[in-house]
Amino acid sequence: MSNITNGVDGLFSSSTADLLKQKQKLDGANSGEAFAEHLKGAINEMNDLQVKKEEAVADLATGEVKDLHQAALAIGKAETNMKLMLEIRNKALSAYKELGRTQL
Repeated sequence: MSNITNGVDGLFSSSTADLLKQKQKLDGANSGEAFAEHLKGAINEMNDLQVKKEEAVADLATGEVKDLHQAALAIGKAETNMKLMLEIRNKALSAYKELGRTQL
C-alpha cells in the first residue's frame, strides 16, 4: 500500500498520543529537511502510480490485461493520488502567495 495512503489512513486511525510522538520525531530533526523528504517521497510515489496506470491502460488497449479489476484499481489510485497532489500544490502556492503579501 502506498505511503500517502498509509499516511492519510494513519491520520484517521491515530490517537493523540501517536500524533504527539510523530510531532516529537519531527521536532528533533530539521523539520525543513523532513518536509522536503516527505514531499519528495510523495512525488516519487505519485510517479510510480502514474507509470503503473500507463501500463494498465496500455494492457487494456492491447487486450493483454489479465484482471480488469486490478487495472481499474490502478487507474483509480493514480487519479486519486494526482488529485491529492494537485490540492497540496494549490495549498502550497496559496500559502506562498500569502507570505509574499505579508508586510514586515
